[in-house]
Amino acid sequence: MPYLVDSAKVLWMTLTSAFRKPTTVHFPAERRPRPERTRVSFALVHDENDEEACIGCMLCQKICPSDIITVTAAKKRESPATGKKRGYADDFTLDLNACIYCELCVQVCPTDAILMTKVHATPSFSREDLVLTMDKLYANEVEGTLSWATSAKLLEMQSPTRGQEPVKKPAKKVVKKAVAKPAEEAKADAPKPADKPADKPADKPVAKVETPEPAEEPAKKTEEDTASTTGATAGGASAPHASGALSPRPPLVAPSREEEPES
Repeated sequence: MPYLVDSAKVLWMTLTSAFRKPTTVHFPAERRPRPERTRVSFALVHDENDEEACIGCMLCQKICPSDIITVTAAKKRESPATGKKRGYADDFTLDLNACIYCELCVQVCPTDAILMTKVHATPSFSREDLVLTMDKLYANEVEGTLSWATSAKLLEMQSPTRGQEPVKKPAKKVVKKAVAKPAEEAKADAPKPADKPADKPADKPVAKVETPEPAEEPAKKTEEDTASTTGATAGGASAPHASGALSPRPPLVAPSREEEPES
């Protein structure tokens, strides 16, 4: 009984799918729209002067992890557009059989010479058809739609400051250096002397105040005091002064004790 139920479910699924609209596309006659970042193949491009942008630096060959790029660099020669010496590539080969589509060759190119394209791969029956020579790479520039990615955009995406606001640096103070001016300009720029002040009015005469003369001082010593002082000095005695002054006392001498006789 369970087998009959399972068989009925399978038969029902087959009948519903038989009348459903197909989702497959008949490639290459029909092609689906691809996303914006589809990467299918490679192309070499020209610069703004319509010259080959590849300078033969071989950075793409060195960084390729699958070692599928081979570049033959030529000697530097003058550019017919600018007249300056620059590098060129004599041969450029890329093998899609072992490509892992890492896009490192696009990222390291200093001149954005190699880009990836949205060109769909053409079905082939040999490995040689998947080897892109220099002519095929330049043909893809015209026939295919170039991808959005360039070396500058990929490096900007990997910048550690991506999405951050730029840090404003403080403005530097500009110190102006003094420049020696000619003599005529220096005289013109020199400060002008201030106007002289007007003559002040003459000062009014000040009345002199007469000061009274000091009175005569009385004589310090009278005639009697002068005579007594003169007499005491001449005689050497201590006569009393007329004014009643006392003579100086003689110095005191301690009495000496006599020795008592022995008994």
